[in-house]
Amino acid sequence: MTKPFKFKQFTVNQDRCAMKIGTDGVLLGAWTSIENNPYSVLDIGAGTGVLSLMIAQRSDAETIEALEIDDDAFEQCSENFENSDWADRLFCYHASLLEFVEEIEDKYDLIICNPPFYSEDYKTDSKARDLARFNDAMPFEHLIYAVVNLLSDTGLFSVVIPYKEETNFVNLASKVGLFPKRIRHVKGNPNSEIKRSLLEFSFEETEIKTSELVIETARHQYTEAYINLTQEFYLKM
Repeated sequence: MTKPFKFKQFTVNQDRCAMKIGTDGVLLGAWTSIENNPYSVLDIGAGTGVLSLMIAQRSDAETIEALEIDDDAFEQCSENFENSDWADRLFCYHASLLEFVEEIEDKYDLIICNPPFYSEDYKTDSKARDLARFNDAMPFEHLIYAVVNLLSDTGLFSVVIPYKEETNFVNLASKVGLFPKRIRHVKGNPNSEIKRSLLEFSFEETEIKTSELVIETARHQYTEAYINLTQEFYLKM
């Protein structure tokens, strides 16, 4: 049984979700800009709902809507929303991304996504699990298509992906008029390779602000930058 994950202001049950709470999601939820005071937020492929909950804690957004296709994850996400202090601002839809795009006419000031991606890093001993992961993976083309259709003119789109996919993702987005605004490269420690890219896009082409984040200097010796980014959430920070 997977234990609930306790944050400072909310708890996430995750026993029914394939995608458990991980560093990627927490970093994205903490790093995403809310400077334009988003009124409406969309969390694509919500899983446990952790990103929506983090944005609810950080911002005054009136409506934070999440989208989840998996039955169990959808139910768990909805329960996590109901059990939080922000239940009146959070709502989860049970639909596929493409269905949602066809049906929804609203535009969102902020779209956030920690997409399920499949890469060699995730090969397990279970072929069935590998296949499920591969089938669950959200094609980047679908994600970008959805964002272009659902993002408001002045909105921001924030996503975390494997670093090796960054060039491809940026090229795909640029072709449809979404341009990178901020990029943060994430490394586990000072000597490790860049593992993840946190990317922020808008419809406006601007100078890209690029930075790097190192998580720890030694095992459980977290960097000041990582602590500053996540301390509003993690209990032990």
